[in-house]
Amino acid sequence: MPLLSNKMVRLTIDHIPIEAKEGISVMDAAAILGIAIPAMCYREGTPHHPSCMVCLVKDGDRDIFIPSCAMPVAEGMNILTDTEEVRNARRAALELLLSDHVGDCEAPCRLSCPAFMDIPLVNRLISYGKFDQALRVATKEIALPLILGHICPAPCEKACRRRPIGQAVSICLLKRSAAQFGHPADQILQGLPVKNGKKVAIIGTGPAGLSAAFYLSGSGHECVLFDKNEKAGGEMRYSIPADRLPEEMLDEEIGIIRHMGTEFRLGVTVTGEMFRDTILPGFDAVILATGNVSSNPVDIFGISPAGEPANLVRKDFTTSIPGVFGCGNMIREQKMAVHSVAQGKMAAMQAAVYLGTSIDPASPGGEKEKMPGRKHKSVSAIGPLSEQEWQEYLKESVPGKRLVPAAGLLSGFTREEAMDEARRCMHCDCRKPVSCKLRLYADEYDADRRRFAGPARKLLTKSYQHDLVVYETGKCIRCGLCVEIAEQHGEAIGLTYAGRGFDVRITVPFGETIREALAKSAEECVNACPTGALAFKLHEEREPS
Repeated sequence: MPLLSNKMVRLTIDHIPIEAKEGISVMDAAAILGIAIPAMCYREGTPHHPSCMVCLVKDGDRDIFIPSCAMPVAEGMNILTDTEEVRNARRAALELLLSDHVGDCEAPCRLSCPAFMDIPLVNRLISYGKFDQALRVATKEIALPLILGHICPAPCEKACRRRPIGQAVSICLLKRSAAQFGHPADQILQGLPVKNGKKVAIIGTGPAGLSAAFYLSGSGHECVLFDKNEKAGGEMRYSIPADRLPEEMLDEEIGIIRHMGTEFRLGVTVTGEMFRDTILPGFDAVILATGNVSSNPVDIFGISPAGEPANLVRKDFTTSIPGVFGCGNMIREQKMAVHSVAQGKMAAMQAAVYLGTSIDPASPGGEKEKMPGRKHKSVSAIGPLSEQEWQEYLKESVPGKRLVPAAGLLSGFTREEAMDEARRCMHCDCRKPVSCKLRLYADEYDADRRRFAGPARKLLTKSYQHDLVVYETGKCIRCGLCVEIAEQHGEAIGLTYAGRGFDVRITVPFGETIREALAKSAEECVNACPTGALAFKLHEEREPS
């Protein structure tokens, strides 16, 4: 790291003149001007060796690219940080990193869940007996975990990588267990925000309507639910037999929504006249969740088809009437209630955008979201596993076949059974889905992970012996930050570089384990790691607000 002096040098950055102390980096000089240059291998106060090349800038006079994190300023420099040429160079650097990256950004089970529930994290929390936290994670994406835990056909389980080894993890029953043992009423009803003065009418109390009400009520909106039936629940109540979905389970979860301050007006058929004369002028927004559109003629609500004659609701859940949104079977017939639940949340979010408010997932400490679900364009996926890689994944799992509840499927797991079944999860996800800089910058620069991919990828490996930390070498960009931090903490073993050229890697020396290597510095190393290579075993990352 260059020594600073009191001497000042003059240069320009993006055509802006600046004086900076001799010895500071180009990156730090740019920061003085408020220009943020991306970097993955840089950490203030830690010796480093440029490796990621994501911080490249252009020295315009010499017509060369330089790593801004390591290059000290010099008199007369003419630095360009945001030209198309610079962005292309950074994109290429990211694509090279992605070509060598071995890991899934999202587990296959989560990608196959229509509501995008963070299944591996729910499983991890349950395995530790943290049912309250598991429920909080589940309700971030799914409003009715208890109900869906009875009736969801579980497409996630078809994608589960554990499926060929003793059957898939029982994800659906575990979701139900989170709701049964996670004290939902206590979690959801405590700390609800004050009402924000916005009123939303929701027509229909099936899964889509209940989901919309859950997220809107939990965010301070006043919600009124209308339904022609005398009891709420829609087809879930009137078409699903009690030996599959007990009525008391339906009532329990609907009761939570009621206690959130939602008003239910049941036995009320919304006519065209009522819709035009009472609901439209009396509410700030309306969500239509009335079930199959064939039973709700167009002239009832006065909505013009959006594009195709059969489409009354657009892809963004809006309709031809401003402030009126649709979801669930209003869009098309949904074969799975979980689809309707997911769409109810999305329609609620769009209504909140229209109202100038926001949706907070209805759980303590939930962060605000503008739009739901898959926020990242860049998703790394490793594809089929080799036999050796199966064994690597099984390191974090337990042997044995899928558990069947001793009291039967309708009763579900006991707490102990749920914890045992959750331990079968192989944790295929990335434990840094939010903070991974490789993913964030790949999104920002629209990097193509396949551009430099070779015919064969590296094998996935895991070092899991540490009580807190998992190390996955295939996600490491060899920035060396963990090597330096371990040395700063005086680790007896620490981490080191091994190999040469393209085969260089960071490993534990002398055949020791990650537990011995990071006895003191584990937490700081995890926080400094720019990818998911070093991560906490039990992560609970949150989107930034």
